[in-house]
Amino acid sequence: MLTELEATLKKVLLAGIGAVAVTAEKADEIIKELVKKGEITVEQGKALNEELKHRAQEAAKKAQPTEPLAAPPKKAPEVDVDAMSREEREALKKKLEELEAKEGDGKDDIF
Repeated sequence: MLTELEATLKKVLLAGIGAVAVTAEKADEIIKELVKKGEITVEQGKALNEELKHRAQEAAKKAQPTEPLAAPPKKAPEVDVDAMSREEREALKKKLEELEAKEGDGKDDIF
């Protein structure tokens, strides 16, 4: 499950990639219009179009993250309380009380 920040960053990334794709399409239309008007030759238009496509692909590659946006959340350890000795349960209880006290202070460094 993505956190709110990860979801927002993903949306921004996808919007950027979409903008690059739309820009490439518009550039293609402009080049075709220039060729039609005779302002550039067909060969120049093809070369310019290929260069724009290449640049758009490079921009899209740079925009894609190569690693996850954040590390997966840590899973709480599983503890079989029934199998613990009385001393172990007391130590666990003490540790949990300490952690709850830290949370009350606004500290979230449990792990």
